[in-house]
Order: sequence, then structure tokens, then C-alpha cells
Amino acid sequence: MVVTEELADELPAEAVEEAKARAATLLLAFRHGNQLAFDHELDLLFAEHAEREVTTLLAWIAAEAVRKAYAPEVGDRVLRAMARRAPADSGAVAVDEESADAARLIEAVAAGEVAEVRGLVAATADTTYLVGGLLQGVAMMLPLLPEGELAEITAELRRRHGGAAHVPEARAAV
Repeated sequence: MVVTEELADELPAEAVEEAKARAATLLLAFRHGNQLAFDHELDLLFAEHAEREVTTLLAWIAAEAVRKAYAPEVGDRVLRAMARRAPADSGAVAVDEESADAARLIEAVAAGEVAEVRGLVAATADTTYLVGGLLQGVAMMLPLLPEGELAEITAELRRRHGGAAHVPEARAAV
């Protein structure tokens, strides 16, 4: 049996799950290159002075990932290599706006070219810009829909995804 003792500055047990969820939100935004979500979550953490708690949990998550992926001696070498390669300014999420081709994606979807759609998504390291371009394209097409089509489409989406809540219909201003 392992006996643990709580330290004075230790995060209370009831706050650990909340902090893990916040750390996961931050990691997801970073992983997917969503700079806006990353900055927003980081600003919330700074406003609440929760940097220490989340940093501790991020370090714990990273240590667990390394422990599960590598033997101890290899894991240490990987971490040392990462430390040497760390950029001087690590405050931004790496994004690649140039590789996101939303126009080609829309054309491939319209033509039913599944392989090309998969290829475009796989070739785009930062899908935030690809999805953003796709949303912009959809917004530009909304005013071209015949009257009533938008309501039918949104009703079908709600049926498929179980979203019963009614959201007032709005025409996109482009």
C-alpha cells in the first residue's frame, strides 16, 4: 500500500478534474492549431491565476505520454532533444495558412471525390484554416438557397445530431 501525503501548496483533490479538463482544452487548441481558442483559454487561466495548476497538469500529461510511449532511458533522450529544439518564442500555436485550400475542398465535396477530400484534409497540417475557409464558403452560398431550404437543412441536422433546441433562422450577410 502506498501512502500519500498532501502538501500545503498541492491542488485540492476536488479541483483536479476541473484543472485536467482545462488543460485538455488548452492542449486540443494547441494540437489543432486554433490560435484563437488557445489564446482565449490562456487569457482565462491568467485572469484566474491558475497558471501553476494547469502547468503542473500539462507536465503530468506530457510525462505520462512519454512514459507510455518510451522506455525510461529513451524517454529522457526524447525530452532532452525536445528541450534543445524548443523555439525561443513558444507563445503561439504553429499554423500553416498556405496549405489550407478550402476552394478545392468544396469542389471535391461537390464532385463527390471522396479520395481527394481525404487527401486534402490529410495534407493540411492545420485544419483550422481549412474548416474556416469551408465555413466562409458555406456562408457565401447561404443567400443563394431557395426560400425555406435553410430551415429544412438545419432541421435535418438537428434530427441527425439530436439538437432539439430551436435557434432562430438568420440569413447570412456576406
